[in-house]
Order: sequence, then C-alpha cells, then structure tokens
Amino acid sequence: MSNSGGAGERQYSNITRGVFSRGRSLTKLIAAILAGTMLVPLSACGGSDSDTSALSSDSASESATPSESASPSETSESSASPSDDASAQSDANSGSSNASGAAVDMLATLPVKGRAPKTGYARTQFGAAWSDVDHNGCDTRNDILKRDMTNVTFKSGTHDCVVKTGTLNDPYTGKTINFVRGQHTSTAVQIDHVVALSDAWQKGAQQLNADQRLQLANDPYNLLAVDGPANQQKSDSDAASWLPSNKSFRCQYVARQIGVKHKYALWVTQAEKDAMTNVLSGCPGQTVPDGGGVAASAQADSQPVQAPAPAQTQAAPAPAPAPAQAAPAPAPAQQSGGDVYCQNCSAVRAAGKAPLYQGQPGYSRKLDRDGDGVACE
Repeated sequence: MSNSGGAGERQYSNITRGVFSRGRSLTKLIAAILAGTMLVPLSACGGSDSDTSALSSDSASESATPSESASPSETSESSASPSDDASAQSDANSGSSNASGAAVDMLATLPVKGRAPKTGYARTQFGAAWSDVDHNGCDTRNDILKRDMTNVTFKSGTHDCVVKTGTLNDPYTGKTINFVRGQHTSTAVQIDHVVALSDAWQKGAQQLNADQRLQLANDPYNLLAVDGPANQQKSDSDAASWLPSNKSFRCQYVARQIGVKHKYALWVTQAEKDAMTNVLSGCPGQTVPDGGGVAASAQADSQPVQAPAPAQTQAAPAPAPAPAQAAPAPAPAQQSGGDVYCQNCSAVRAAGKAPLYQGQPGYSRKLDRDGDGVACE
C-alpha cells in the first residue's frame, strides 16, 4: 500500500509540476503578448517626435531654398522699371494719383464712327453754364482757377471764392501767365473743356440724358485752366484738327480726352483715332488720368458761348410781341452790328451765354458789376 501510495504521490507531484510549468509558460506568453502590444504606442509616440523634428527641419530647409527666395523675375517685378518710372512721372505731371490704364489700350475700346450732324446743339443742352454743382458757394470758373493756379489770392469779401490773382503754368503753350482779375485781363486765362461740348454732342452726347450732359459739362476731369487765346483757337476741335502747341503736353492731353470719352461712352472718328494713335506712339507708357478733380466748371470757349446768338437776333427787330422775354426791350437801344444784348444775367444764363467777356456779343458794363471784364460769372 505504501509503495502504491508513494507512486501515486509521485505521479500527482509530476502532474502538478507540469501544470505549474505550463502555467508559467502561459504567463510568459501572456506577458510577451502584453509587452508586444505596449511597444506599438511607444514606438508611435517616438515616431511623432521624430516627424515633428523632421518637419521643422524641412521648414528650415524650405525657407532657405532658392525657390522660396525672391526669384530674378520677381525681383525685377518689384523693382521700378524705366517704363514704370515714366508712368509715375506722367501721373504726377497730370495731377493724377492713380492711373486707370494705358491710354493706347483704352483708345482701342472706343467705338469708331462718323461725326453726327450738329443739328440741335446749343450750350443749354448741357445745362446752365458755371453751375455751382459742388454746392461750395463758389462759381465753377473760380473753382478751376483755384485748382490749377498757384500763388492764388482772392477778392476780399468773397469767402475765398473769387480769384483775384494767380500764376498759371499753361499746359497748352508751356508759358507762365500771371493772372490778374480785371476788365481787360481776365480773359488771359479761360477754362477749357478738354473734350469740347460741341464735339461731344456730335459723338454720342445726344444720347445722354440731361443730368449726364450736365455732369459732362461740369466734370473737373474735363476742365483745365488754360491760355485764353489758345482756348479760342481750339474752339470745338478734336485731336484730328487741333493739338496744344506745347508738344510735351500732347500725350497727357490726348490721354485725358480718351478718358473723358470712355467715361461718357462717346466715340471717336477714324481721323481722330489716327491722330491720337500717332501722338501716343511717342509715349507708349502714357496712362489715362483717373477721375480726380476738386471742382466743376463750364464751357469758356467762345464758339459755344455765341452759338445761341443767331436765334435771338431774329427776336430783336420785334420786341413788342414778346414782353415775357428779357432780351427784346433793351435790344433796340443797344444793338450794334447785329449783336443782341440781354437785359440781365438771368437772361444771359438762360440763353446759355454766361459768362460774357468784354468784346463778345452781349457784354455790357451793367452786367459786369465788378468791372473785371467778365459779366454774369
């Protein structure tokens, strides 16, 4: 019994050791498995740190690579080229801070048509002359004189509205004009429509409404203070028949005409376009001035001012049937050589003849209250 019992105990002991041995192996296996699973997130964390440093290194290398540095082409673009300098100088000379595009390019967009008949044109089609459209209390002629002249002084008691003296560097002739307001001197400086109203009427302005025509006539963009005789010589000519004698200003002059015509949807004739193209061929970098300006003014050249006169000449011989009109009553007493004189400045403005310069039909001293040679300002 003892032998069999001892053998049984030994067998049980062997079985137990086997189980424990298998248990330890299983424990080791489980531990190994657990250790393997833990390695995954640990290596992932280590990989994240490595990637971050790599990205930092890449960023540093990218910031130092030539491709991200200023390339030769980019450097040349950021540097002022000669043509850019010329454009900037042109803008400065034209009194414009920003340009709206190359003049040659804008010219190419303007329609080319024949000149329409002048039938129906009158200065009054563009509203009352010298309107105070900016409502600053000053007439528009003096606004433009103030804008374009230097060393300006004003007539006392006018709230710095009426220009008394000033210096004009005339763009049309290139000469310096010392302006002095007076009966025989005020006409030395006149206000010109760069695109004459008569020219505008024949090239699209007939299709504009009354407000648009009023704006065109009083737009500072279309107005310049210039030499009086040069303005009279120009009259209502376009670029095909008149250019400033000051050749250095022709590019700016033509560019401004193009800008005005583009702004108001006016066209050019073929001869006009050819003349503009010829001028711009000598200044391909010329830009169109922007729409800047400080005041509004109206037509000062003589031809549109005198345009309504023939229609009133017919009314002069028969003053009695038209008592409501201002012109007929005094007309017989002041008629000379067929000229018609209005009774007051209201009638002058209604006829579209204001202002009247001394020597022009309709001028009289009673209309020129300050005796400076310009009536009904």
